[in-house]
Amino acid sequence: MKKLGFGLMRLPLLDPNDTTSVDVETVKVMADTFLERGFTYFDTAAPYHRGSSEIAFREAVVKRYPREAYTITDKLSMFMIKDEAEIPGFFDAQLERLGLDYVDYYWLHGLNFETYRQAQEMHAFEFIRRLRDEGRAKHIGLSFHDKPELLDEILTAHPELEYVQIQLNYLDWEDVAIQSRRCYEVATKHGKPVIVMEPVRGGALASVPAEAEALLHALDSEASIASWAIRFAASHDNVMTVLSGMTAPEQMLDNTGYMADFKPLTEHEAETVLKAAGVIRSSIAVPCTACHYCTDGCPMQIPIPEYFAVYNYYLARIKMPGTAPQSYYASLAEGRGKASECIKCGQCEERCPQHLPIRHNLELVAEALEK
Repeated sequence: MKKLGFGLMRLPLLDPNDTTSVDVETVKVMADTFLERGFTYFDTAAPYHRGSSEIAFREAVVKRYPREAYTITDKLSMFMIKDEAEIPGFFDAQLERLGLDYVDYYWLHGLNFETYRQAQEMHAFEFIRRLRDEGRAKHIGLSFHDKPELLDEILTAHPELEYVQIQLNYLDWEDVAIQSRRCYEVATKHGKPVIVMEPVRGGALASVPAEAEALLHALDSEASIASWAIRFAASHDNVMTVLSGMTAPEQMLDNTGYMADFKPLTEHEAETVLKAAGVIRSSIAVPCTACHYCTDGCPMQIPIPEYFAVYNYYLARIKMPGTAPQSYYASLAEGRGKASECIKCGQCEERCPQHLPIRHNLELVAEALEK
């Protein structure tokens, strides 16, 4: 298997204000390029585009290619489950949206301390094991957002899990909160191949401060900035594939171009990339990955990741295309909640894989950009 997967989390939209309005025709173009260049691994989940990601995969791939031409990963999103009795129907609905009678890989989605306990209480581990026994899921595993000690506990208690999906990128490799390196080492110790999510950290490693950009361009002036992030993740021996949440055909062409004949980073390149990480880390105020778990159900319809992205640009003095940060913020707020209109309900923080103090950060955004 080639070491690049198509993450169906940030698909192109027909209406930027409606995450369900996936541009299926553009997704078809991107999927065609992906498959024609020899890549096969797709990844989705029920929360992605509120189910429309799974439907887009059905329209772009399932209806247009033979079943042996691709593999698909889907997930049991524990944070969407209120009662154990809902789990079988949740999976059946996913198969219906995908247009399939089985998936190749099925993960317990985004496990952390809270959802791990929930998965135990709701017998979710037994459920996915039954799916594998029945052939409705060929392989099982988990995606993970927490400390390495908890990952070690889970893999020790559940050796039946075959794969581990973790957040791994050069910015988080030694981060004290995410601890990418240590989570990778735990998975490797247990003999579980790693699937990488957030290699470009929600796009943060595709547009970096000038000093970091200069370091990377000095290595290769022709290589895209994002390519260094994906190659860093893919260069680790126990990484099976690296997911890229591609939004445009241009991104697909770039990523499949340098990953078709993948070359791991040299020692010098890896050292330089980690040096760039130090520069980037000093400029990022809010380390949001734009996963949008925080926005579903927000009573004020606040586009939280988008506001944080503008705020980071503003503080780092990174030039935004075509407009000032305050003007761009104002356009984002049209028809949606402003940062200052947060009612502090806290549901966003409960869902955030990065454990960010979202409510406090929204106060900072309002102070800086609502002028």
